[in-house]
Amino acid sequence: MDRNSQRLLLTLEQERRNINRETINPVIQELDIDGLRPIVTMVAEVRAAYIKSLMDLAQKRDGLPSAEEIKSLTLLRKSFNELVDAANAMETAIERGYLDVSS
Repeated sequence: MDRNSQRLLLTLEQERRNINRETINPVIQELDIDGLRPIVTMVAEVRAAYIKSLMDLAQKRDGLPSAEEIKSLTLLRKSFNELVDAANAMETAIERGYLDVSS
């Protein structure tokens, strides 16, 4: 990669960092562990519900689950995946310095 391309990519990275911080930081209050604990708890609870649903389904069934049972499991999976993705986005925002963190 030539020098101009490297310079452009470095400038783009700095611009992306600045824009993300200017956009995200004002709408999220300063973070601390007490503020993040409910997020972690919520993700753990939906994970537990998803896994428990699978275990319950396996214990109750002889054969394949019904369409309704699969629908219920699918909803829990989608909820779990969405919350994990959101929590990961929060973690990325912290790692990249888009959000203020209390000391």
